[in-house]
This record gives sequence, structure tokens and C-alpha cells, in this order.
Amino acid sequence: MDAENIVVFITAKDVEQADKIARRLLGKKLVACVNTVGSITSQYWWEGEIQKDTESLLIIKSRQELFHEIEKEVKALHSYSVPEIIAVPIIDGNPDYLDWIKETVEQK
Repeated sequence: MDAENIVVFITAKDVEQADKIARRLLGKKLVACVNTVGSITSQYWWEGEIQKDTESLLIIKSRQELFHEIEKEVKALHSYSVPEIIAVPIIDGNPDYLDWIKETVEQK
């Protein structure tokens, strides 16, 4: 079990915003890797109505201890008043890859 490493999902309004967020998080060594899915369709409840938008999705690999710093940086850059920033634990994986995450990000 590897609950120290996490995957963070963040939706952004477009690829440009996703890239800006990715660059900031990578530049501060808060994350080891960011995958950007350029165009997804999101349907959700907002202000009492069902909404449908095209967004970009960031899939981020990092460490649980850095989540709140990641959240702070994303909120500073994001255009949404309530951005999706959620983390799930990595419960298992390629040990070499998991070690790489630990070695790559800023150690606290």
C-alpha cells in the first residue's frame, strides 16, 4: 500500500488555463507529472440548474503532504469560484514509478 502518493484531478476552463496551472505546479516542484486531457464534456449542478460545458482535465501525480499547497496555488490561478481540486490515494503501483514521484517533488 502506498497512500503517501496521490492523484489529483482538476478541471479547468480550457487548455490554456490548464497549461498555466500545470506550469506553476511543476515549477514549484509540488507535482511530479501533469497529464492534460484537452477537451472533456462536464455536466453538473450549479446554482440550481444542470450545466454542460467543455473543459480541460488535469491528472496530477504528487504526494499527499503537498495537497494543500497544490490547492492554494490552483485557487490563486483558477477562474472558477469553486474549482474542482480532488485527490485520491494511490493504493498500489509500479514501485519504480512511485519512487520517482517521491524523488521528484519537493520534500517537506
